[in-house]
Amino acid sequence: MVNMMNNLDAKITEQFPGLVVRKDLAKVVKGNAIVPSYVLEYLLGQYCATSDEASIRSGIDAVKEILRKHYVLRSEAGLIRSTIREQGRHRVIDKITVDLNDKRDVYEAEFSNLGINKVLVDADTVKRHPKLLVGGVWCIVDMEYQYSEEKANSPWLINSIKPIQLSAFDLQAYVQARQRFSLSEWIDLLIQSIGFNPELFGERSKLLQLVRLIPYCERNYNLIELGPKGTGKSHIYSEFSPHGILVSGGEVTVPKLFVNNSTGRLGLVGYWDSVAFDEFAGKKKRVDRALVDIMKNYMANKSFSRGVETLGAEASMAFVGNTQHTLPYMLRHTDLFDDLPEQYHDSAFLDRLHFYIPGWEIDIIRGEMFSNGYGFVIDYLAEVLRNFRNYDFSQQYTPYFSLLSDISTRDRDGIQKTFSGLYKILFPHAEATKEEVELILRFAIEGRKRVKDQLLRLDNTYASVQFGYVDIATQQTRLVKTLEEEQYPQHFSHTIGVPASEIETEATQSTLEQALPVLTALKEGHFAFQENQRGVSFDTLLGPYLKGAHKIVITDPYIRLFFQIRNLMELLETIARQKADDEEIEVHLVTAQDGYNSDGQSENLTKVQENVTPVGIKFTWEYVDPQTIHARHITSDLRWKILLDRGLDIFQRYEMNDAFAIGNRIQRYRACKAFEITYLRQTEA
Repeated sequence: MVNMMNNLDAKITEQFPGLVVRKDLAKVVKGNAIVPSYVLEYLLGQYCATSDEASIRSGIDAVKEILRKHYVLRSEAGLIRSTIREQGRHRVIDKITVDLNDKRDVYEAEFSNLGINKVLVDADTVKRHPKLLVGGVWCIVDMEYQYSEEKANSPWLINSIKPIQLSAFDLQAYVQARQRFSLSEWIDLLIQSIGFNPELFGERSKLLQLVRLIPYCERNYNLIELGPKGTGKSHIYSEFSPHGILVSGGEVTVPKLFVNNSTGRLGLVGYWDSVAFDEFAGKKKRVDRALVDIMKNYMANKSFSRGVETLGAEASMAFVGNTQHTLPYMLRHTDLFDDLPEQYHDSAFLDRLHFYIPGWEIDIIRGEMFSNGYGFVIDYLAEVLRNFRNYDFSQQYTPYFSLLSDISTRDRDGIQKTFSGLYKILFPHAEATKEEVELILRFAIEGRKRVKDQLLRLDNTYASVQFGYVDIATQQTRLVKTLEEEQYPQHFSHTIGVPASEIETEATQSTLEQALPVLTALKEGHFAFQENQRGVSFDTLLGPYLKGAHKIVITDPYIRLFFQIRNLMELLETIARQKADDEEIEVHLVTAQDGYNSDGQSENLTKVQENVTPVGIKFTWEYVDPQTIHARHITSDLRWKILLDRGLDIFQRYEMNDAFAIGNRIQRYRACKAFEITYLRQTEA
């Protein structure tokens, strides 16, 4: 359990004393308790918000003891009830839901795990904590037992009730501390706060994770995420904040979500900052059409009707669900909303969505992805985000950029709300450079464009729009494309079932050629690939330029670690596939020696050498001073020089040790890092 603190962790604990916790500790103490992370971290924040290992160990013991004594396991509910009866008083940690008994004019509580109900709650407690009435709240409760002969009276009494939440909060201190972090450091802190290891995510993937937080800090924000199973879509809404609630899409009704006209009681949108709908996809699901119509009105106008009265609310909505088909299949044959129930597969409803998170870009959660670094106690960050709902940063881009004039009001609203939410999360101090502003503006535009592109497929009454912006200083227009548009231009059209190659312009055709440059005639050129792009392999990227070569030199100072040497081996496999059996090829590596494990580096390179020799590849290497290597590149006796800004390290982390993982076997199914490649034809000496 010992954790070696890195520079970022040291900075985090220094700038936010008492407000951060080691993110692996919740797993250590959780055991078989089915309790949200924010409940555990609330307790850990009381006892383990320190970097001192001895204090952490004693704090963990204290939290474990609290959970052992007071957390109610459903299987032991009878024992806890007996303890309360025999001792007269006992403290419990449980989820409590309160209901109004209008026949007796009293509020009554139901304990989720303890298995008791009709426990009286005083009206003042309900007024202070109205969320007890909808969805329930995790609380620390002092319970008493007093038996009464009156059958109508419950023997269970609440002596005190304390919702698990932050007791003190200083937003200004948070903002001031943010100024001491670079943007990359701050993003990594937020990713660690969510519970993930930032080293395993690229910049784009980190932003996709942070977009999931926008419903907590932006009022009336409508977000959808559809993608494969197991990518953690619902985690952020079920475990992250006491101000959000996750409900099953099939369990939603008009009274539960908006208002019960017979009782006048408000539904979830009246009490929660974020209402997320799990398992939202499913074509065969039956949905109340009246619910869809009310949701349309609420998502557009922030209001709903209760009889003759119109009510307003500010809850954001997040819709998450699983897709059944691959991305290229959906682009070619259906649309990206195809898996939604028929009643929601409606252009008027979908047009209310501000951002579409491309769930197919997010990796399936693996054990190695979780962080053991320091992050905010979840309840603290949740309170920060909630406070920022009172701020509006939607115009922070206007000193530098203006959106194109043909972007509609609804599109503009979606872009600006996403921009505002990301700005709050990344720049709470309201200070960002032009380049940083442009980064999140482009990201916000792309997320709304993904929605609009599908609307154009579903409803031909929508006018086609160019998504982009103008740099005010240079008056340069910059268009924005979604990643799938750049990755699969042959499928990207607004007519379902018609390949783009049959109907699109020469400009789009050239984009296809740029996306897969080596499938056409070999030529000089410079090409950029985006993070999370797929379909790239050494076979298509490098193979054609090396085919027929007899001498190849690879210059890269970073062929040291195991995964880097594995990349080298995969390049040699590409060379082996290109050569004839009776050919012999010399491949020489120029690299730098690993200062920490040079023996392991040489041992692995020797294994590579031994394994490629039988197939006719004579592999050699030499170590040089890394300062003498000015660029990573590959040259051959065919006079091609290939410049790679990342060398061979172009793929994101994947299941390298899983023999059955398709990304392990075939490169083109892996997600890429952002990288650039340049092909140069050298003149003869």
